[in-house]
Amino acid sequence: MFESSAFHPDILKKQIFEIITDQDFNETALDVFRFQFQNNEVYRRYAGLINIAPDAVKHYSEIPFLPVELFKSQAVVSSAGTPARIFKSSGTTGQIQSSHYVFDEILYQKSIAACFKIFFGEIRDYTILGLVPDVKTRPESSLAYMTDMLISISENEESGIFLGNEAVLEQKINELSEQKKKVMLIGLSYALLDMAEKFPVRAPELIVVETGGMKGRREELIREQLHERLCAGFGVSKIYSEYSMSELLSQAWSKGNGIFNVPPWMKVLTRDAADPFTLLNAGERGGINIIDLANIYSCSFLSVQDTGTVHDDGSFEIAGRFDNSDLRGCSLLLS
Repeated sequence: MFESSAFHPDILKKQIFEIITDQDFNETALDVFRFQFQNNEVYRRYAGLINIAPDAVKHYSEIPFLPVELFKSQAVVSSAGTPARIFKSSGTTGQIQSSHYVFDEILYQKSIAACFKIFFGEIRDYTILGLVPDVKTRPESSLAYMTDMLISISENEESGIFLGNEAVLEQKINELSEQKKKVMLIGLSYALLDMAEKFPVRAPELIVVETGGMKGRREELIREQLHERLCAGFGVSKIYSEYSMSELLSQAWSKGNGIFNVPPWMKVLTRDAADPFTLLNAGERGGINIIDLANIYSCSFLSVQDTGTVHDDGSFEIAGRFDNSDLRGCSLLLS
C-alpha cells in the first residue's frame, strides 16, 4: 500500500518518543491510525465493517479499537517485511495462542528502556532479578524478552534469571539487601508466591514486581490477597506490578495498590460492556481499550478482554476479565 510521507514509519518512530502534550499524542495517534489503515489489511477490513473512514476521525477517541482476539486467527501486520521475532500469548495446552509479529526489535527495546526510565530512573542503578522463563528457552515470551533486556541493560553481573533456582535467589536477595543495593525482582505471580512460601526473606527495600500469570498454576487470588501474601513472604510494605501482553510493545507500571500508569505514548480507555463501540467516562468501570503507539507495525489500537476503571489523571485499575461472550466486535471478522 501507499505510505504517505506525512506518516512514514521512520517519522512516526521519532514522533512517538517526543510526545509531551495531549495534542502531541492526538496528532501522532491520528498519523499512526492512517498509516495502519492503509497498510494493515485486517485493521482496514475491520474499520470498514464498522463504517469508520480515516477522514472522519479527528480525535484518538474516535479511532476504532481492534479486538485483540483477532491476533489468534489473523496476521495483524502493518508491514510487508519479514518479522524479526514472533511473540505468542501464554495459554494452557490446546488453547489457540495469539501471534504478534514484531518487525523492529530496536523499537521494542527502546520502548522497554524508555518506559522503565520514566517510572524508575536509570536501569544501570538496579540489580534486576527474574522469576520468569529464560528467553533462550522461551523465545516467544514477551515477558522473558523484556526481563532479559532489562538484565542486559543493567550491565550488572548480579542480575539474572532464577526461575528454578529459588534457594540461590534467596541467598542473593539477602546479600544484596545487606549491601543496600537497589534491587528489582520481576516475577510471574505463581513463581513469586512459591518463593515467598518456600524461601521467605526480609528485604524491606526490595522492589517486588508481579506480572500476573496465576491461571492454571495455583488457586486464583484477588490482587489484595496475592499482594498481602507476597508482602509477608518478602518483608516488603507493598508490591509493584507490570501490565502488558504479547500483543503490545509497551508496559504500564504500578508502584502499589494496583494503580497503573502509562508512558506518554500510551493511553488506556474504557468501553461500555453492553456496547463495545461506546467509550465511558473516567471513573466508570468497563472493558479496557489500549493505545500503544509503539505498535506501529501491527495495530496500536486494541480492545482487550480485561475490565477496569480509568481515573481522571489517566491512571487505571484492572478489575478482572470478560468471559467468552464478549466477542461482539471480534465476530465481525471471524464470521
